[in-house]
Amino acid sequence: MLDETPDLDNPDYMLLRLGRRLRKRQGVLEGWWMYYRGRPPLPELPKNAEAAFLDFQRKARTNFCGLIANASVHRLLALGVTGPDGTPDDNASRWWQANRLDSRQKLVWRCGMAQSVGYMLVGPHPTRTEDNGRPSPLITPEHPSECIVEHHPETGEPYVGLKAFTNDIDGYGYARVMYDDRSFPYRTTEPCGRRLPWGPDSWEYIGDQDDGEPHDLGGLPLVEFARMPDLGEHPEPEFACVMDTQDRVNLGVLNRMAASRYSGFRQKWVRGHKFARKVDQATGIKVVEQPFTPGPNTVWVSEGENAQFGQLDATDLTGFLKEHESDVRDMLILSQTPAYYYASDLINISADTVAALDLMHVAKCREHIASFGEGLEDVMSLAAAQAGVTDDYTEATVRWADPQYLSPAVMADAATKLSSIGYPLDVIAERLGETPQQVRRISSSAAAAKLLAASLLPANPAPTAGNVDEGANGG
Repeated sequence: MLDETPDLDNPDYMLLRLGRRLRKRQGVLEGWWMYYRGRPPLPELPKNAEAAFLDFQRKARTNFCGLIANASVHRLLALGVTGPDGTPDDNASRWWQANRLDSRQKLVWRCGMAQSVGYMLVGPHPTRTEDNGRPSPLITPEHPSECIVEHHPETGEPYVGLKAFTNDIDGYGYARVMYDDRSFPYRTTEPCGRRLPWGPDSWEYIGDQDDGEPHDLGGLPLVEFARMPDLGEHPEPEFACVMDTQDRVNLGVLNRMAASRYSGFRQKWVRGHKFARKVDQATGIKVVEQPFTPGPNTVWVSEGENAQFGQLDATDLTGFLKEHESDVRDMLILSQTPAYYYASDLINISADTVAALDLMHVAKCREHIASFGEGLEDVMSLAAAQAGVTDDYTEATVRWADPQYLSPAVMADAATKLSSIGYPLDVIAERLGETPQQVRRISSSAAAAKLLAASLLPANPAPTAGNVDEGANGG
């Protein structure tokens, strides 16, 4: 049985504590994920209409939460890591490319936007090694349904991390409690399926050493990327502030679909006709026999003396459409998403208008960049420690692509003006969003071109009696 003595340094206690927090968070994560995928709870109708409208309920869901989350993910792209002076770092570039962070970083940002938090785990690579013989760093994106971090109550810094998952091959659950200098592996006592148990009798320690497996990374291997948490609050997904509005949009769509369907064919009425009645064989109830069947070649005839036929007016859907546009506009405003994502009546808008609509969204993305950049610096520091490199990456700089979209003409004009006031070419290339490797290549190519041009210039003529200034000789 595991030791449940409350202590942050007790791995048994932290396994159960973080595991139970992980299980408690599962339901919330699942709810956010359903909103992100466009499958929130079905809009509700009166009880007596549920059966008739069940198909409508499924079709009424319109996924704006996924659009809001991805609008931010599309603007977040870390280009690489440079040294404190802005020069590209060869080791960091190599680790970056070897772990495919150009594409895998998007998995973490998307988890952060859709599930409130994402993770990166740093450890030894099983096959690749460095020149010094140490295993190369392995950097993997991790999902918040399998990872969680406990922060120190005094410093607020990440102190203990947990990675827990089910092995689909043998059916057992595996977990690892991680500290900044060692980790503790566990396994469930019996196969458990996808839902992990978190009782003290459900897990057993499987490490070779009682005091854990040491590592020399100098920090918690599990790095958390939380989406803009408020002070003292847990982080929330990008669309958390508009989930109620998303439900309202779905309900409005459902009402419009119902009105559209039942007014698509104008309802007919008959007055002054005597209907026959018959007994329903299944229920024994007398029902009206309907002789009038709509059809393009059908003529309705009644023997009643004062029989009249007519039809009701169609339902006007304009109010539903205006309500829908208003709700969607509220969602975009509250989530600080540019209005042109829902084009509506925005037609032939200028570049200045786009920039104005982008203002709040770009500001929000820059907040994400500031937060996630700190996490990437921690990841690079852990990778350096794993590779046995002594460089201090806490002073490194994470280069990000500009979250503001500018036309090539505007960017070229800005670069020309920066060059005219003396900005170096490598700084201008950085502002244009080039990667550190491209900046180095551009600078080298420009220097080589200048050197070649200088070598092709004619040499200055040697001084002769005819071109020497006589005044210099006192003449």
